[in-house]
Amino acid sequence: MNAPANKFAAYICSGCGLGDVLNVAGLEKVAKTEGKMAVIKTHPFLCNAEGVKMIQDDIANDGVTHLCIAACSRRAKTEAFSFPTVAVTRANLREGVTWIVAEGADHDEVRQEMAEDYVRMACAEIKKMAVPGGNVKESSSKKILVVGGGMSGMTAAQAAADAGYAVALVEKTGALGGFANQMWKRMPFKAPHADAQPTGAAELAAQVSANPKIKVYLNSTVAETAGAPGRFAIKIAQESGSISEELCGAIVQASGFSTYDIAKLPELGGGQPNVTDQAGLEALAKAANGGPIKRADGKEIKSAVFVQCAGQRDDSGTHLPYCSGHCCGTSIKQAMYFKDQNPDIDTIVIYDDLRVPGMGEDFYRSAQTKGVIFTKGKASKVTGGDSCNVTFKDLILNEENTVPADLVVLATGQVPNAGVELDDWTATSTAASSGDEAAKQKKSELQKISVLNLNYRQGPDMPQLKYGFADSHFICFPYETRRTGIYAAGPMRRPMDMHQATEDAVGASLKAIQATENASLGRAAHPRAWDLSFPKARLEGCTQCKRCTVECPFGAIDEDEKGFPVFNEERCRRCGTCMGACPVRVISFENYSCDSIGMQVKAVNVPEEDEEKPRILILACENDAYPALDMAGLQRQTYSAYVRIIPVRCLGSVNTIWITDALGSGFDGVMMMGCQKGENYQCHFVKGSEMAYYRLSKIGDTLKGMGLEPERMQTQEVAITDNVRVAKLINDYVEQLDAMGPSPMKGFG
Repeated sequence: MNAPANKFAAYICSGCGLGDVLNVAGLEKVAKTEGKMAVIKTHPFLCNAEGVKMIQDDIANDGVTHLCIAACSRRAKTEAFSFPTVAVTRANLREGVTWIVAEGADHDEVRQEMAEDYVRMACAEIKKMAVPGGNVKESSSKKILVVGGGMSGMTAAQAAADAGYAVALVEKTGALGGFANQMWKRMPFKAPHADAQPTGAAELAAQVSANPKIKVYLNSTVAETAGAPGRFAIKIAQESGSISEELCGAIVQASGFSTYDIAKLPELGGGQPNVTDQAGLEALAKAANGGPIKRADGKEIKSAVFVQCAGQRDDSGTHLPYCSGHCCGTSIKQAMYFKDQNPDIDTIVIYDDLRVPGMGEDFYRSAQTKGVIFTKGKASKVTGGDSCNVTFKDLILNEENTVPADLVVLATGQVPNAGVELDDWTATSTAASSGDEAAKQKKSELQKISVLNLNYRQGPDMPQLKYGFADSHFICFPYETRRTGIYAAGPMRRPMDMHQATEDAVGASLKAIQATENASLGRAAHPRAWDLSFPKARLEGCTQCKRCTVECPFGAIDEDEKGFPVFNEERCRRCGTCMGACPVRVISFENYSCDSIGMQVKAVNVPEEDEEKPRILILACENDAYPALDMAGLQRQTYSAYVRIIPVRCLGSVNTIWITDALGSGFDGVMMMGCQKGENYQCHFVKGSEMAYYRLSKIGDTLKGMGLEPERMQTQEVAITDNVRVAKLINDYVEQLDAMGPSPMKGFG
């Protein structure tokens, strides 16, 4: 039986003032004569129940398969205009036209031209779209794998189990609890925030062990992780030598941290008797069990000096460049161990900046009340022996001082247990494959520190951002990593204290649950969590250049034995970076492709030179730039009616053919608006914006070859809050192009 023919329909809204300033009949004519829409209807309030029912009836009774809705932004009324059985596109007439073009009769013509172009563009786009078929695998699992049995891991496991999900918890040691097992007490996390509190690790471990939904693997490590969200095939190596297998839907990595090696700080007494780090003092306090804390040689401690930022916040490149966050509060807590045991014990905390956010200020005041001395200073030398001496510069009095102490405690900070650094892995693997024996040995050593042992082309662990922490943006999308369905939690993601780590674990657990549910429905992961599409390649045109494989930020593409791309659809975030990377344009999505964007570019009516109406194409990232443009409209920020804006999934998806086609057809300029790149990136697809900037840095020669100035193409980093700035960027660019004069390509398109 033949499939029913496609039927295209355009629905134009005249509400929200659209009908007051636009010639709706003119828009209908464009949709009919140029857009070739079979059905064209106008409604005064398209998003109300009556308007939506009109569309639903046409789908059900009239065989409409493709919808072009000309109304408000595609970011507005998403629930009202949700028609999952048909292909849908939107023409942004409200935020993108009527709200941004200055009022007045002298603007009516350019406003109408702008609206008509957006209708043309939407009609052209829908012709190249199909309804995504989805990608549901029968093997989909909703079990959550948690790697690491410390406070973060136990909390994540318990949170998932409480939500009704089965959990496999892997811990490399013989007991749950992690670093918390070495602690006597923790910083206060509830009122009155005046005294240290029990860690609660033993109680949580007992709760997790007794939970029927949680299977605990002790003395175990992850030997291999293969597959993708919904079907991660996990091999768990146990100390006995046996291998267990689990099929999991998502993974939470909570592999914790190690303390910075005190031996790297000889100038501060590291390695000398009676100089310890905070972890060492916790062990002494735990051994004392509330009694007098004694040194390793058995001597009771009557004076203690705490040196903050020991090997941290170091700008010399020798030690840790970052602040570990918890250390100030930990020193306050440990100083109070002594004061609670005996108020006559001298305790001094030497700090540069005392960082105790939130209710930590109450804890600090409590320590002051108990007699803990806080001195703003910078320690330069610690000598060991039966009585240590700490030399420091008093930063308030601006003088050198030395204080004696029975024990010196260095706040050395956290080093993440995040696994293998992938750049190092790639270089080592390449050298090893060429027969380098030293590289083979190094590769073997790297494999020993791998946490997940991912069976991925891109390497065995998650990418790291900097300082060894997992690449997970703490503002835009915490817990997310560049390995879809794998979430980072706790101090391996960023430095944090126990309270922050347990909160972090709950968040990561919920994201893991979301990933399993999306995978079970064949949908994308964050941020396009509704998207049922996934990339497909027309292999007969593929040149096997491997650019898609290399540039995919999420390790979603492998190669078969012939070198053709193989897509792991559940790993894919639908960013389209592979599509932008492909030089022969053989990669596409059902609802997003080189053709669906390219045809929009070609649909724009480009005036002749003598009409003095320039045309500027803006390719705007849908995650930050397009929302900023919508907000500009909402706030009635006016910008030039000569621009035509096309939202793209990510700048990484931009194929250079769109730019050359636009400029070749007479557009006067092309502006790219994307997210911030670099170490402080805000790109929702992590590397997409960076990839786009890299590719487009090479387009200048192409433009010169076309006889065009390179300045006719520019890129701008835009934040979601830049609603005022985007209007200025557009207007400034239009002025710049006006000064350059019309494109010499006009009339040749």
